[in-house]
Amino acid sequence: MKRLFLLTATALLTTAVWAQGPPSINPVMGEVTKLDKAAGKVTLKHGEIKNLDMPPMTMVFRVSNPKWLDDLAVGSRVRFTAEKVDGQYTVTSVGKAP
Repeated sequence: MKRLFLLTATALLTTAVWAQGPPSINPVMGEVTKLDKAAGKVTLKHGEIKNLDMPPMTMVFRVSNPKWLDDLAVGSRVRFTAEKVDGQYTVTSVGKAP
């Protein structure tokens, strides 16, 4: 009986963890400080990026779609999401902030 209880409890806990899925990716506010369209990169001064456990700072990001850089300019305020893709910090969505 004790063994059955432990197996059931383990199964329920495992299911609960899987149901939570990956950590949520919330948009972050930032400001474009440099664009490198040839390399498909943007430098952003940004707030905390919780899903990457990253404090506010200024850093270079690769962009998953280089065409997004055409809509940005140095000084633009943006709202973006970032993830670590193939070992590189990558902007996975970006739009101008109000």
